[in-house]
Amino acid sequence: MNMNTDVQEDRSFKISVLLVSAFAAFLVPFLSSAVNLALPAIEKELHANAISLSWIISSFLLSSAIFLLPFGRLGDIIGRKKIFTTGIYLFTISTFLILFSHSIISLLILRIFEGISSAMIFGTSMAILTSVFQPGERGRAIGINITATYLGLSLGPVIGGLLTHYLGWRSIFAFLVPFGVISLILIQKKIKTEWAEAEGEKFDWSGSLVYGIALASFMFGFSRLPSAMGWSCIVIAVFMTVIFLVIENRISSPVFDIKLIIRNRVFAFSGVAALINYAATSAIGFFISLYLQYLKGLDASTAGLIMISQPIAMTLLSPFAGKLSDRKNPGVIASYGMGITATGLILMCFINETTSNYFIVLLLLIMGIGFGLFSSPNSNAIMSSVEKRHLGVASGVVGTMRIVGQMMSMGIAMMLISLYIGKETINPSTYPGLISAMRTSFIIFSVLSVTGIFASLARHSKNS
Repeated sequence: MNMNTDVQEDRSFKISVLLVSAFAAFLVPFLSSAVNLALPAIEKELHANAISLSWIISSFLLSSAIFLLPFGRLGDIIGRKKIFTTGIYLFTISTFLILFSHSIISLLILRIFEGISSAMIFGTSMAILTSVFQPGERGRAIGINITATYLGLSLGPVIGGLLTHYLGWRSIFAFLVPFGVISLILIQKKIKTEWAEAEGEKFDWSGSLVYGIALASFMFGFSRLPSAMGWSCIVIAVFMTVIFLVIENRISSPVFDIKLIIRNRVFAFSGVAALINYAATSAIGFFISLYLQYLKGLDASTAGLIMISQPIAMTLLSPFAGKLSDRKNPGVIASYGMGITATGLILMCFINETTSNYFIVLLLLIMGIGFGLFSSPNSNAIMSSVEKRHLGVASGVVGTMRIVGQMMSMGIAMMLISLYIGKETINPSTYPGLISAMRTSFIIFSVLSVTGIFASLARHSKNS
């Protein structure tokens, strides 16, 4: 009887953890995809140019990337639930304050705080799941969590488009505030356990600072290429990276254990594959949103209905792919997903002013299928390849690869927009430049995606 009770309590606890994690995983992706549809409305109200619009996305990504790994490590030391909960608090408050933002500068500052809160959430959530779910059931749990992420991506364009069209762009942020409050209530009521397998170890402040400077320099510089400032920042980033590696190799409790890359082939190549995959796909929503609303003349809600096709495919496939990765080699499944993604990107290179909306939907579905097959198995491979005391770091790496990849993708997009359009607003005279920037980006993304197939296959043949 007691054994049955313990089993039921264990199952109830796991469901609660999965529910809270999935609920939080929904919030940030929903906002990211919804904001894409709100960009034209923000441009009109705040008088922003094309570069400023791209920074609405990039400021969030940059701040999130800088803090993901440090917060993942801090969660290992002082408690993942503590960091996770603080992240939900900060996300809810900063999202609420955006309602009162009346300039592009104030909006960008608050987007930075949203990015920091996102780092706290995603730097710990995957580690919490991995702590609770054992091998054999972990892939399915990760798949469900990623499904919540894709559900946010799916509903973002539709709900975001409708809210922007009828109530204005600020209503997107107002819509999310109650969800943040509900997440906090769920955490307080359902999650009583804390996880801190590295408790007592010192936090690497110097390494974290140098890491942040290196990453910020790289991502900012990448967004400014091919200017002299861009190259200067890249050189600074390389120099700071060397310093970071020296520091991490000399201290006993580094923010990032270099041995995870040197001695763990699965961890290393799974991380590289994730970085390439996100770099090749993340700016697609940005370009397609602008393409549908400017060149095709669709309103935000109609554009959202078209763009929902990609995340719907992701949402439907992720639980299946995650469960399959518990039984089959995750690397092989992820490699198939990368191949399908590459196919979709190559076809996207042929989009022009007269491309049918039905063909756009087909291409987005292909991309969604590829990404749905890649993400859950790849995350399972990373999280299952490290010890428990490194779960926060591994979770941070998963998130960092995603965010850095997204930032690189947006950096490529911003660089090409700067080359083809400059600082002008998007108008009929700059439409040819927008098409050229989009097409060139898709060519670059196609090459990246094909390269990613080989990185995905490079991990060893069997991963338990």
